[in-house]
Amino acid sequence: MKTNFLNYLLLFFTTAVFSQAGHIMQGVGAVNMSMGGASTAQPLDISGAIQWNPAALSTFDKKIMKLDVGLFFSSPELFSTVPTPNGPFSGNTKDDRGMSPMPALAMVWGNESSKHTFGVSAFGISGFGVTFPESMSNPINMPQNMRGFGHIESDYILLQVGLSYAYKLSNKFSIGIQPNINYATLELAPNPLASPDFPPEMGGTGKGYPTSDKASAIGYGAQFGLFFDSGMGLKLGASYKTAQKFSEFEFSNTYLDGSQAPDAQFQMDYPAIMSIGLGYSEGNIDLALDFRRVMYEETEGFKTSGWQFASNGFPTGSVNGFGWKNISILSAGLQYKGINKLPLRFGYTYSSNPIPKELVFFNIPATAIIKDAYQFGLSYEINDTWKLDAVYHYGDSGDATSGNILDLAQISPNNLLGAVPGSEVSYEMTTSMIQFGISYTFNK
Repeated sequence: MKTNFLNYLLLFFTTAVFSQAGHIMQGVGAVNMSMGGASTAQPLDISGAIQWNPAALSTFDKKIMKLDVGLFFSSPELFSTVPTPNGPFSGNTKDDRGMSPMPALAMVWGNESSKHTFGVSAFGISGFGVTFPESMSNPINMPQNMRGFGHIESDYILLQVGLSYAYKLSNKFSIGIQPNINYATLELAPNPLASPDFPPEMGGTGKGYPTSDKASAIGYGAQFGLFFDSGMGLKLGASYKTAQKFSEFEFSNTYLDGSQAPDAQFQMDYPAIMSIGLGYSEGNIDLALDFRRVMYEETEGFKTSGWQFASNGFPTGSVNGFGWKNISILSAGLQYKGINKLPLRFGYTYSSNPIPKELVFFNIPATAIIKDAYQFGLSYEINDTWKLDAVYHYGDSGDATSGNILDLAQISPNNLLGAVPGSEVSYEMTTSMIQFGISYTFNK
């Protein structure tokens, strides 16, 4: 019963494909998304403040509840080319996953006569996922008995529950802390974290890579923040979210013929994130600029890469990890309040690509990398109690992420990954989303 409840909660509060900056959501809720995710020094709503800087909660002096629900669409496309005696064989496969929901829930308790502000939240903060059907026209999606991977599918989702606290050291300066409890699930088909059953000429029966069940893991971490409001329009903020340390995913694997495959374990933490922000408010204009650094290179599950090798030096066919590099994220937003009860917002987000060229092949299950994202949002202030928010998002991966196809048979001292000469695998995507939010302020 407990497991079923967690799965239902995870399904409602997360989406498996909304990956913007690496596998990290660029923002939470319609207001924060419409500002490009910038909120470290410009807390326009409670969800953005909780997500990026708990110290900024000190700006909210009332009891507020907020719910956001979005509809997210993505269109990943997978390309591959292999050399043949008759020339290159190329093809592409489009993802057929469809639409995903994206909710977020937050509540804050503040009082203008108190130095203390408290908050609680349930956000889906991370995810990736693809569904590429088996294909005879794309080499990478050909059946496993024809040296392809066949149907490729992945689902990773992370729900974070946070308890936030902000304290005003003075009228201008606040500190904040937020312990987090995380719940994640991961499912892979085929499962590259498990060793395949090699073909007979390599000592196996030819069953190939197995498919995993949906495994789950629990993680813990925290976030710390500083917030300064000069009182003359300028605001500064900084926060540090520690790595969220998870237990291992325990995979139960099944071969395509239905027989049981050996189990596999894999630990994948959520990376540490450092954010610094600048905000400025003057008249009807609010400006926000955030810079983030995401430390994938120090994160379990992302810092290792390549094939695993047995004690005899023979590659097992399973992979060590994603091998991602640290990335930088720039978020910028503008809010215009010149229209009565109808503030308008414009946002932009830039993210560098964490996937090295030589490791593109290993990252096919996590292709949802967006380089440039553009947002337009608005709110309608019904009265002092109710407010409605909306945002439209469009994202593009920019240039395709591409590299060589890798083959265990090609491994040599001078080719440790087994890159196939003349081959290529690449992927790109666009994303779009419509999200709506509603907030309720408990006025006396």
